[in-house]
Amino acid sequence: MTARFPFRVSTCSLLAVAALSVLATGCGRQQTGAIAAEGETAAVSVGSLTVVEESITRFIRVSGTLVAQEKAEVSAEINGRVVATPIERGSRVGANAELIRISGAEVAAQADEAQANVAQIEARLGIAGGEPFDVERVPEVASAKASHQLAVSELNRARQLSEQRLLSAAEFDQRSAQAEAAARQYDTARNGALQQYQSLVAARARASLAKKAVADATVRAPFAGVVAERLVSVGDYVTRGTKVATVLRIDPLRVELTVPALFVAEVVGGRAVTLEVDAFPGETFTGHVRFVSPALNAESRALIVEAEVANEDGRLKPGLFATARIEQANRADALLVPAAAIRTVAGTPRVFVVGGAGNDRRAEERVVATGQVIGDKVEITRGLQAGEVVVASGLERVVDGVRLTVTR
Repeated sequence: MTARFPFRVSTCSLLAVAALSVLATGCGRQQTGAIAAEGETAAVSVGSLTVVEESITRFIRVSGTLVAQEKAEVSAEINGRVVATPIERGSRVGANAELIRISGAEVAAQADEAQANVAQIEARLGIAGGEPFDVERVPEVASAKASHQLAVSELNRARQLSEQRLLSAAEFDQRSAQAEAAARQYDTARNGALQQYQSLVAARARASLAKKAVADATVRAPFAGVVAERLVSVGDYVTRGTKVATVLRIDPLRVELTVPALFVAEVVGGRAVTLEVDAFPGETFTGHVRFVSPALNAESRALIVEAEVANEDGRLKPGLFATARIEQANRADALLVPAAAIRTVAGTPRVFVVGGAGNDRRAEERVVATGQVIGDKVEITRGLQAGEVVVASGLERVVDGVRLTVTR
């Protein structure tokens, strides 16, 4: 009985082990089948786009520095002491705005004296109320003319009496001499009046200069802009030609660009220009080409182009470095894909091309080279061909070789 007990135990153990083995094998097969089934159905749903050629406007990328449209070193026009400085560095001023005021007491007195001299000569010449000069209306001339006419009339009567032998020769000669003297006095009066008129012209010129000196006591801005520098203070004595302020016109601004000789034929006046500056990342400013140099630079063999960009709000400042895109004269065909269809890994742009057919569509990762950005699309210069289908949306779960469910 003792000999049979171990055999029974061994038999039961073997049966139990066999049963567990069968169960384990069955469970393993079920898990493997489930995993396989899941792998077969894990297709990624994506949107697609057929790559086609489109006509685009190409741009030339160049760089330059923004400068003021105009820069004026404003100077004093008269001698005097500064009595007011209503502007500071950075002040925005309008055209003809007051910059500096100089004491004008002396020039005002000189202007009054010059005007009085003009009035005196005008009165002497009989000019009033802005009437034009007429030498015959000058009092001395009019009097001499009347005397001359009277003398001529008396001479004519004396001649008639002399012909009738009713007047002696001596009296006739006297009348003749009086007429000749009256004529000379008339000529003298005319010449004197004409000389006085020239004196009036000179006096008026001096009065005009004196009046200008009064106006020049206030130094004004030559154009609307921004004060870059104020060079004098109240109490300073300035002379004619002393620089008192620097004014910049900053709307619009100019930017000088250097274009490689390769694109000489593509740049013409009036072409659109787009600017970007580091101070305002992500923003663009538009302008146009206003000047194209007639010759290449002898040293760099490049073309100098000047563009103009609006700056109404004054955000752009002279001196900022700008990257510009100049619109080329001719359009060209290019392959464009949505920017959302491009995935950049380690600085390398990639797209996923839809390969395969039927229910077995697979993602093929393709390294590409990009060109210009046109709105929300990007030019592909290498790596794709027209007619290929790329994944345009749903890239989050797409990897190379994954099975795809494609929607248009």
